[in-house]
Amino acid sequence: MKVSLFITCLCDMFSTDVGKDTVEILERVGCEVDFPEAQTCCGQPAYNSGYLTDAKESMKQMMKAFQFSDYVVGPSGSCVGMLKEYPEIFKNDLVWKEEAEKLAAKSFELTQFLVDVLGVVDVGSTFKGKITYHPSCHMMRILGVKEAPMTLLRHVEGAELVELPIKEDCCGFGGTFAVKNSVISGEMVKEKSAHVAETGAEYLVSGDMGCLLNIGGRMKREGKNVKVAHITGILNQH
Repeated sequence: MKVSLFITCLCDMFSTDVGKDTVEILERVGCEVDFPEAQTCCGQPAYNSGYLTDAKESMKQMMKAFQFSDYVVGPSGSCVGMLKEYPEIFKNDLVWKEEAEKLAAKSFELTQFLVDVLGVVDVGSTFKGKITYHPSCHMMRILGVKEAPMTLLRHVEGAELVELPIKEDCCGFGGTFAVKNSVISGEMVKEKSAHVAETGAEYLVSGDMGCLLNIGGRMKREGKNVKVAHITGILNQH
């Protein structure tokens, strides 16, 4: 099965290991992975800030970049969720409407692709440690991915998975929300940090780097000894 990697901005700029781990996991389950170098930002920051015209230029470039891909897989529920919004954004555009629909239909978040498309629930990973999982808002609410990450984590040999209290609550990042509403965002991540501490976990795991950067930064400032790990970093341990 041929898969194109959608790296996402945060992983590309701040956590390159996530991209490497994603490719290695996909190859381990039998996928042939390529990387279209023409890809760029999905357009979400500009779109959420009201700059629709500018956002559309990024979106058009994404549609061009992945035009000939069979599947598009990314390690971010938030960014892949944005690709799923393209058909609505371009619904009245006679030129781009069809391409928007095609890209949305073949785009998947990594754990969603593994579990729901490939039917893989165990990627053969081994990890020693106590972990808790934070489900990002965009992955849950926009993309609708809830069980796939937990299914994969439950099959990690040696890992102790503990439930995060009030896990559905937002961490306060929300992309530009954290910038525009910094005081409210700060209180939200303060609460999330406290919930992570309650679990006694050694590692906080999530499928979106934005959440991990936000929560991890708060916990570090509070002196909490909890490491953050993208889910690919756990799934690629073997």
